[in-house]
Amino acid sequence: MRRFLTWFGVAAGAMMIFKWRFRRRRPEPAPAVDLADELKRKLAETRVEEPAAESEPEELSESLAERRRAVHDKARAAIDDMLGGENVPGEETE
Repeated sequence: MRRFLTWFGVAAGAMMIFKWRFRRRRPEPAPAVDLADELKRKLAETRVEEPAAESEPEELSESLAERRRAVHDKARAAIDDMLGGENVPGEETE
């Protein structure tokens, strides 16, 4: 049994030395293409310049105020529907 373990150890050691000595050298991996740079390049190619907004700031602020007012009115209507028109918060009952 002792001889068997000795031969087994020698064989395992020889195999490890053989693998270490004659292992294949792996080639350096090719430099990976930076996907972020490639996507930025494609985006720049397909990007269309947006026309400059020539509207006056007053017109913009008026339309913004109108849109806000419409959104708030719609929200108030939804709250009224949910509460059934009773005990609506923010409204005082006299």
